[in-house]
Amino acid sequence: MAKVVIIGGGPGGYEAALVAAQLGAQVTVVDRDGIGGACVLTDCVPSKTLIATSVRMNYVTDAAKLGINVGNEPEDKDIVNIDLKTVNERVKRLAQAQSDDTAARLVAEGVQVIPGEARLVDPHIVAVGDQRLHADVVLVATGAHPRELPTAVPDGERILTWRDLYELESLPERLVVVGSGVTGAEFANAYQALGSDVVLVSSRDHVLPTQDSDAAEVLEGVFQRRGMTVLGNSRAESVTRTNGGVVVNLADGRTVEASHCLMTVGMVPNTTNLGLEEIGVRLDKGGFIEVDRVSRTTAAGVYAAGDCTGVNMLASVAAMQGRIAMWHALGEAVAPLKLSTVASTVFTNPELAAVGVSEADVESGRVDARVVNLPLDTNPRAKMHGTKDGFVKLICRQHTGIVLGGVIIGPRASELILGVSIAVQQRLTVDDLAHTFSVYPSLSGSVTEAARSLMQASPE
Repeated sequence: MAKVVIIGGGPGGYEAALVAAQLGAQVTVVDRDGIGGACVLTDCVPSKTLIATSVRMNYVTDAAKLGINVGNEPEDKDIVNIDLKTVNERVKRLAQAQSDDTAARLVAEGVQVIPGEARLVDPHIVAVGDQRLHADVVLVATGAHPRELPTAVPDGERILTWRDLYELESLPERLVVVGSGVTGAEFANAYQALGSDVVLVSSRDHVLPTQDSDAAEVLEGVFQRRGMTVLGNSRAESVTRTNGGVVVNLADGRTVEASHCLMTVGMVPNTTNLGLEEIGVRLDKGGFIEVDRVSRTTAAGVYAAGDCTGVNMLASVAAMQGRIAMWHALGEAVAPLKLSTVASTVFTNPELAAVGVSEADVESGRVDARVVNLPLDTNPRAKMHGTKDGFVKLICRQHTGIVLGGVIIGPRASELILGVSIAVQQRLTVDDLAHTFSVYPSLSGSVTEAARSLMQASPE
């Protein structure tokens, strides 16, 4: 029986453990922070729970557009408000419940879970305190943590990372969010909806610089229309405490005063003090573990998965890396990781989801393809819900019509993208999508409608 030791109980670790147990291995997970890892306990699950609350708040504040009166302005303008302590208690309770459920599943599948810090003594021996675990296969899935700037050190009270947010008992009156990537945009959007006055500091000329530019433009417009201040081409150099809050100092000399500041300036891999380089595991200059497409490191028998590898830092990718590692290590047939089929979502309101090649790839000439952009405000279901912001963008190969990618910005885009993801994964054509029944009325109908607009008439 093969012995597998997994360091880290996040998505990359626990999904790998389940696969290895299914394949008959003796599996041990060494976990420091709790099963589910940062993803479940401090990052993805808590943030999306908070965001779900903020979206409900948007429903209430936008209700008048649908003829629903909430309070009588201006006398009752505060009739709907947020009890952040209760919100955060729910957030933490749900995160712990998800962790407990996952831990119970591992135990039910025969996986041994050992709490503690692990270190690799050699490629086949993992030390946990005085205990030595011998393994045929080791998987490192230790995740990452928020990057901190020496000029803006978080204090857990006024200068915060996103992992500090769930200890707040009252809503920040004025919140400066430094960083306009996915994490910054999500939290800025959420706290603006909950009632904070939000300033988003972006070092680029627009928010979400790594996302589809049309979608980023839509989101920035929504942010500003709802009252958010977006400072483009602005770099925060330092954050200092004041008696009543913080001052954010920008590189151009301007300052922004606020009650709180949230720093979202990237991630640092948890790869120190693990003995990795000593046993031959190569790290890149950022400290991330170098892996190939089947999750192998440069040390024989040692695999790695998740954020510690820096490979498209998504929970879904971590989980797939972990599964692929076990399938490969234990002799199962496996397809290497293919990042071009990975779907991602920015959980703002509206949501932004994308998969496959981008329009930028087409415009640069890297991909020979056709693109269509269908606004959601023409969709009957969107009209019923008062949705005006968003679109469905579909990209197909020029001559064959094979679906190469897509972008959806709108309500539940994280769910709607699945149809496009299946098309990309299975190399379906726009004709295949166009001939697929969609419910009427539905937002998904815009996906099939976009496909129909890309169909080409057969030559005579």
